[in-house]
Amino acid sequence: MTTQTTPPATTSRTAARIGWILTALIAIFLIFDGVTKLLNVQQVQDATVDLGLRDEMTPVIGIVLLVSLALYLTPRTAFLGAVLLTGYLGGAVLTNWRVDKPLFSTVLFAVYVGILVWGALYLRDPKVRQVMPFVR
Repeated sequence: MTTQTTPPATTSRTAARIGWILTALIAIFLIFDGVTKLLNVQQVQDATVDLGLRDEMTPVIGIVLLVSLALYLTPRTAFLGAVLLTGYLGGAVLTNWRVDKPLFSTVLFAVYVGILVWGALYLRDPKVRQVMPFVR
């Protein structure tokens, strides 16, 4: 009896480069977002209060975001970081939905970012492609 195993998913250098470029763009955006929260910028603090959260939560939210992002950017912990960023972004969806923000431009923006997070990780990490194979 012969068993057939699928070879590990491989990718081209181009796909890996695209994955890292997407990762860099995501990182720039999320670093900006996290640092403005961590520094407790007045406009960010006001926006947090407008979303129904306490103003003292703003730096804590920034810390959670930056720690999750650091895990995502480290190849060894990238999968964990992507999972944590997914949870963070899910909270952003719920928070914006709860206060009736526009659906496609605001509420679902975090979903779009989450798709980019996982897409970039999929392109740059062969282990993720083995867990989530789209093409056989």
